[in-house]
Parts: sequence; C-alpha cells; structure tokens
Amino acid sequence: MKEGHPECKADVQVHSGDADTTTPGQKPGFLVESLWLPAPLGRDMASSQLGARGQCLRLLKTRGFLLLKLSAAILAVLLFCEFLIYYLVIFRCSWPELKTPEGAGTLGAPKAPEPVLRAMFLADTHLLGAVRGHWLDKLRREWQMERAFQTAVWLLQPEVVFILGDIFDEGKWSSPEAWADDVGRFWKVFRHPPHVQLRAVAGNHDIGFHYQMDTYRIKRFEKVFNPERLFSWKGINFVMVNSVALEGDGCDICSRAEAELLEISHWLNCSREEHSPRGCGDRQRLPASAPILLQHFPLYRRNDANCSGEDAAPPDEKYTPFKERYDVLSWEVSRKLLWWLRPRLILSGHTHSACEVQHRAGVLEVSVPSFSWRNRNNPSFIMGSITPMDYALAKCYLPREDMVLTTYCVAAGCLMLITLIPTGLVSAPFHFGQRVLRKFKTM
Repeated sequence: MKEGHPECKADVQVHSGDADTTTPGQKPGFLVESLWLPAPLGRDMASSQLGARGQCLRLLKTRGFLLLKLSAAILAVLLFCEFLIYYLVIFRCSWPELKTPEGAGTLGAPKAPEPVLRAMFLADTHLLGAVRGHWLDKLRREWQMERAFQTAVWLLQPEVVFILGDIFDEGKWSSPEAWADDVGRFWKVFRHPPHVQLRAVAGNHDIGFHYQMDTYRIKRFEKVFNPERLFSWKGINFVMVNSVALEGDGCDICSRAEAELLEISHWLNCSREEHSPRGCGDRQRLPASAPILLQHFPLYRRNDANCSGEDAAPPDEKYTPFKERYDVLSWEVSRKLLWWLRPRLILSGHTHSACEVQHRAGVLEVSVPSFSWRNRNNPSFIMGSITPMDYALAKCYLPREDMVLTTYCVAAGCLMLITLIPTGLVSAPFHFGQRVLRKFKTM
C-alpha cells in the first residue's frame, strides 16, 4: 500500500492507553491526536479506522484485477487481429481440383494421373521505399503482407510462387543504397522454404516505364530475381515476359526483348513437332505443352467494363478507357504475343483489380489483384493446380481491412464500458434501459 494515498491515509492517530500512559486515578482509554477519549469511544474509532484501511486494500485489489483483465483483453484483440485472423481466413482456401477425365492406359488399366504443380500467383506488392513511404505505413503494410504470405505458404504448401511485377514501389528511381534496403526487406517479408521456388517479372515500378527504364535498372532487377525467360517444371512451360520493354518503338531494349521472344517462340514450335523440323538443331526439346504466359501489363482491352466480382474495379472506374502502353499493352504487341507464343493461359497484374478476359482462340487472361492492403481493402491471390495439358484456378481472399478496423473499434468500445462501469459513470443509462425493458415486458 502506497503512503500518502488519499483513500488509504489515516485521518486520526490512535494509541491504546496502558499502565505507562495512564495516570493514577485516570480511567483506561485511548489517546487520539493528543485527546484522551474514554475506552468505548476510542475503541469504536479504532475499529472504524481499521475498517477504512481494509476497504482501501479491497479497492486496490479490485483496481489491480481490473487492470489485469484490461491488459489481457488488449493482448487478445491484438493477437486475433494481427496474427490469428490470417490463419482463420486462409484456412478456408483450398487448391482447385482438375476435372480432366481419366483415360484408359495399356491393356485397359487406368491411366496414371499427371503430376500436378501447385502454384501461387501474386501481383503488385508495392513495398514502400525511402521517399514516399512513411515509416508507420511501411511497417503496417509489410507486417500485413508478411503474415499473409507466411501463413499461406505454411497452410497451402505451394511448390512455386510467381509475383507479377511492381514488387517495389520506388525501384524506378531508388538509389543503390535504397534499393539494397528494399531488397533486404523483401526477402524478410517473402522468405520461403528452400523447396519453394519464387520467381518474378519486372513491373513499371521496378524498372520504370519505357521512357525511364535503362539497362542498369533491368540488370539490377535481374540480379535479384532469376532472369530466365523460359523454364519448364513437371512438363509445364512458363514464359516470363518483360512487358515494360514491349513498347514496339524499336528501341535497343525493346528490340532485344522481342528477339528473345521470337527465339522462345521458335524453341516452343520445335518442341511441338513430333519430329524435329529443319532449323531446330540439336537443342534440348521442351515438353510439348502450350506455355503459360506471365507478365505485368495486361494484353490490350478497352476497359474493365466486362470484369465482375467483389475484387473487380469500382463502378466509377470500370468504363474508363485504358491507355495503350500505359495501362495495357498495345493492340499490335498483344496480337504478336498471342501469335508467337500461342499460350493456353495468361496471368498479369498492374491494374490492382481482378478481371478475366477471353482472347482469340479461347485463351483466358486473368488479371491478379494487388496483394497489398495499401491498394485494396480486400487483397487476394490466385492458386493454380496445373498439369501439362490442363489447369484449374481458384482465388484466395485475405482478411478485409475494414473488418479488422471494425473489430478494433468494437473492442475499444467494450473495454471503455468495462472501465467506466465500476466508476458508476454509466450506471444511469443501464438503469434506464432496464426500466424500459420492464415496461416493455409488462405491456
């Protein structure tokens, strides 16, 4: 018990009389602040003083217990909103099942199922940099993406993760020191087990738009992420396209990018032929599977008017015309990609909103929404179960930020009521409500 507490400080000093303090002929009594009181009256005052001290101790215990409960409640809310909610939401996601019919194998035996590759597709993480990123905003967004990604990798166990550009927010102008810091924070947020591959394509925020990009920025990006444009896994061909360089104006970087795609097209065409035609040489044959195209800019489309879903563009943005070479690739370049590579599936980012578009020959393009809560209230990612001849896609939504903020507000209101009820400041409204309920029941 602290000394000087206003409710615990003794108002009077009481001393019991004894043989040493009682003069001859004086009745036994109590000395209270230099006043000698008769024994019955002094005994009553001493008892009241001890009762006041006991009440003070009980009050301190009650307040300490209330403080302990408030601390536990605050920790529980933080644990739920910043950790457990990611497990509860992502746990509902599951890998899509392929609907490929089973054929008959040799001698009528069932055909062995093809190996399925489980792939995650993210887009537009936009890790904030040193110029535009406030430290609190940066801390909050990176914590959200880290918890979402780590939870998804732990629960879903993907084999490969693709990030479709705009990994960084300021890569187009960041200094070497700022770039190194951004890269270090990226690997902290998106760390993954050794058996999980992570691959990425460049976006306009990583290397700049066409008028900003240069060889230095491209090489800097490729030094961090695997620059391989074509790779195969489990019989599936993936083509990683630097769509920022597909301006079509004949610049050196653009010419080299188109030359790479033409070489990949030739290689894929040679692999599709049963017998290697003239001009294919002795290079290693790829799996005879139509490729999956991964890029940042979407192929040409007028707008998002035909896009639907809760994570599609807002109604006031759906009918805004897209600008070629800025919002989407040009019509000419889009036609070239479809003709050269003949993909069976295209995945892109950049718009921060979801959309599905059917191009010619029934080629599906899926625009993946942003993975950052800074760009969307309801981020998500795509889960793909892929075989050499088939694929199935599903979307996994992450916790909505408005729901998290609502949880915090409701919890704060409840904690405030719990704090004020013992003081009696909110007793009147409760009594009024009880009287109203009684009248309602008697009617």
